[in-house]
Amino acid sequence: MTIEEFDKIELCAAKVLSAERVTGSEKLLRLEIDAGDKNEAGEPIRRQLVAGIGKAYEPEPLIGREIIIVANLDPRQFKISPELVLESQGMLLAVLDADGKPALLCPEREVPPGTRAR
Repeated sequence: MTIEEFDKIELCAAKVLSAERVTGSEKLLRLEIDAGDKNEAGEPIRRQLVAGIGKAYEPEPLIGREIIIVANLDPRQFKISPELVLESQGMLLAVLDADGKPALLCPEREVPPGTRAR
């Protein structure tokens, strides 16, 4: 990958506003986040992320945490069941620890939602 290709990836800080388990999945969590997006009137827009971190994280402690996301991915549909399809509007970043569990990447100090990585 060239630096020009890497520059196309929009990494930014986001704040988790809500988190819940996805019914029927022990692995998936549904997060609502503030990634600094605004509508035409300048009002904040929440994004929804579907993340496979449910075996390593409980939803409640994630609320209020800052995470790093890839903001410019095309939305992805997760078909949970015939009746439930969830759209993920980004991807959170994590690494795997020595036990193979995801560990979230987070800013070392608080930054405004939408702050881009440089």
